[in-house]
Order: sequence, then structure tokens, then C-alpha cells
Amino acid sequence: MNVVDARDTRETGDTRDARDTTAGAGFARSLVADPTYGPLFGLLLVLSVVTGVVDAVSILSLGRVFVANMTGNVVFAAFALVGAPGFSLSASLFALAGFLIGAYVGGTLITTRAGTDRATLLRAGAAAELLLAAVCLVIAALSGDPGASHGALGLGDDIFGPAVTDVVAALLAVTLGIQSAVARKLAVPDLTTTVLTMTLTGLGAEIRAVIRGIEAPGPAHHVARAALGRRLMAVATIAAGGAAGAVLVLHVSPLSGLCLVTALLAVVAAGAVLAARHPAPWRAFPAKKG
Repeated sequence: MNVVDARDTRETGDTRDARDTTAGAGFARSLVADPTYGPLFGLLLVLSVVTGVVDAVSILSLGRVFVANMTGNVVFAAFALVGAPGFSLSASLFALAGFLIGAYVGGTLITTRAGTDRATLLRAGAAAELLLAAVCLVIAALSGDPGASHGALGLGDDIFGPAVTDVVAALLAVTLGIQSAVARKLAVPDLTTTVLTMTLTGLGAEIRAVIRGIEAPGPAHHVARAALGRRLMAVATIAAGGAAGAVLVLHVSPLSGLCLVTALLAVVAAGAVLAARHPAPWRAFPAKKG
């Protein structure tokens, strides 16, 4: 009995030591080398920044249209239908169609061989996004419109011509549709990369759980604190992307915002390529229950 008790005590101590070592490894390491998700946390946070930048470009220079948040885009389309000034019905409809096409493309990737492995799925999705962003960049650069070389402040509604506005809005929406479908399949907790409604809803509950856990720390407290951290990072990265995109669009040019989007997607694509080179347990999707 004493031997069993000693073994149980030793195993409990080892588990605690392992947990403490993991905690001491630092937040930065958890973004690129999480035991369960590998580098997915870090890479999806970069994609969250992309969402913020893309929506800054679309809302501030493409006729007030969302290309990532389709709830907002449907509302903007309704505004345009009733004649609210400053909203482009065609851009909103092109964005809606583009997002659906992107989600379809993302769903197709999931059903191929790439969809059987987390790293290869992210690599395929990021590569498709990078290609589309680069096409948008070329179209905007060659358009000769004011948005290619001037900040949006003071340009009024003459930032891009109607054709360029609609095409770029549609292609950016396809890009974010792919991203949403891939992120949904990857199923990393609290990192959808495009929407924050449920993330913000969960913040209140997690804050309450963390506060209660300070008085009675335990496993539930650690889980709540980790979830709170993920949700705060998801909100912060999209907000940071929106702020950076707005500064570029307003004070440099919408084209510079598209340049940032392309650069960030190149980082994600490169990270996914590197991750796909090394076999690891995190790359396997969890087995479905039942």
C-alpha cells in the first residue's frame, strides 16, 4: 500500500513538474510549438491580423463593404438597397458571392488529400489566399486609380473605379471565404480568424471563472485562464490588423494595405510549408467521436 501511495505521489509530482515546465516555456513558445496544435495558434493569429487589414481596406476604400464579416456585409447591402449614401450595393453583392465561392473552394480543399492533415490543409489554404491577394494587388496597382498611390483621406468616393472596386471586393471575399472554411476545419479553440461574436460572448464567462479561480485555484482555473488568453489574443490581433490597415489606407494608400495583406499571407504560407516538412502528432485531426 505504501509503495502504491509513493508511486501515486511521485506521478502527481511529475505531472505537476511537467505542467510547471510547460508554463515556464513562455507564451511565445506556445504559439509555435503547442503539443496539441503545433504552430497553428501563431499562424492563425497572423491570419486574424489579415482579417483586420482586409476589412480596413474594403470598408475604407471599396465602398464600405465587409469582405470577412458577412453579417455586417448583409446589413451594408440592406443599407445600399434603401439608398443610404456611401454604400455600394454592387460591391456588397460581389463580396457575398465571392465569400460563398471561397467557402466552397475551402470545402473542396478539405475533401482532398490536403484535408487529411492539418499542416497540408493550412499550406494549401494559405497558398490559395496568397495567390488571390497578389492578384488583387496587381489589379489595384495597374488600375491607375487614385487609390493606387494616394491615401484615402480627401479622395471622397473616387478611390477606385466601379469595376476595380467590385473585382477587388469579390477576390478579397473569396480569399476570406477560403480562410474561414480552413480555420473552421482546423478547429483551434477560439481562433476562427474572421468573426468575434462568440469569442466576445465567452469572454464574460471566462473572466468570471478566472476571478473565482484566484480564490480557489485548480485545474478549472488553469483551463479558464488559458481560454481567456486565447480569446483576448483573437480580439487583439483583429483589432491590431484593423488599426494598421486603417493607417495605411488613410495616410499612405489602399495599395499599401494590400501589400501588407500579401506579406502576412506569405508569412503564413511559409510557416505552413515548414510545418508540413516535419511529421508530428499535432498534424493529425482528432478522431470523430461515436
